[in-house]
Amino acid sequence: MQAKFLETIRKYNLIQKQDKILVAVSGGPDSLTLLLKLFSLKKELGLTLHIAHVDHALRKDSRSDALFVQQWARRLDLPISIARLDPKLKDKGGSLEELYRQARLDFFIKTAREIKANKVALGHNLDDQAETILMRILRGTGLSGLSGISLKRKIKNIIFIRPLLETNRKEIEAFLRSRGVKARMDSTNQEDVFLRNRIRHNLLPLLRKKYNHNIVKVLANLAESISFDYEYLDQVARNKLKGSKLSLKIGAIRRLHPAILRLKIRQSISCIQGNTRRIGFQHIKELEDLLNNRPSGAIVDLPKGISVQKTRNTLRFYKR
Repeated sequence: MQAKFLETIRKYNLIQKQDKILVAVSGGPDSLTLLLKLFSLKKELGLTLHIAHVDHALRKDSRSDALFVQQWARRLDLPISIARLDPKLKDKGGSLEELYRQARLDFFIKTAREIKANKVALGHNLDDQAETILMRILRGTGLSGLSGISLKRKIKNIIFIRPLLETNRKEIEAFLRSRGVKARMDSTNQEDVFLRNRIRHNLLPLLRKKYNHNIVKVLANLAESISFDYEYLDQVARNKLKGSKLSLKIGAIRRLHPAILRLKIRQSISCIQGNTRRIGFQHIKELEDLLNNRPSGAIVDLPKGISVQKTRNTLRFYKR
């Protein structure tokens, strides 16, 4: 496993000497393995490591997870930052998964800036990648979604890396056993109320047993191939029609290939909200209908308070 871990780091240039890395540690097998693997490289690469733990406050024993991670911080003599999320967060409505994902991201970015870390390391593995691809297929997705989880991505000038993304869950469990290390287990991971858990416990085992025993690797390979295609097309779209992303000239965008047109629309939306989460296929189709069939002055309202208005010559994107 050590060879694979190092190969992933070198192949994708995830870590350089003297990096200061904020390591997200939940206490589970993946994040604990990530922490131990990075710690093993600390002296060799001159790394500065700082642990970040998020207590979601969704389980009665969640404080025990925080104490467990604190113990590891003391054991390794590493600094730690802990955030306990407001239990009332789940009362806001909307996707609970999205709310907590954003809260975690905000905490990681805030902490990284405070300690002047240039990178945040996350513990997603190969099985997580396969589950994500299946989940997005079932919910409906395009090339962007099929690109899966990124090995390296910059968000608000902080680089997020996932050095375990080419390592499967069995290898991680074997590593911890070999070290005599027992990780924390999140009981909610066993509840089939969540789509990801149903995919993990039911769909993937079925696909592995009945269709392809190597399905996890196949799905991960699919994500890697599509991510390269999407990255290229996204760059092509960025180089088309230089100018304001919030005001696209109708005559020019009508001449674009549909694939590039849809990417230009997504880039305009991302320019306002930072990403295209909650923008689905039907939203894009409605904007195409606005472009081609609706009269000047018509408006399409999108999630997260974004609107698009058709004027005589442009599609105008704005926050309402």
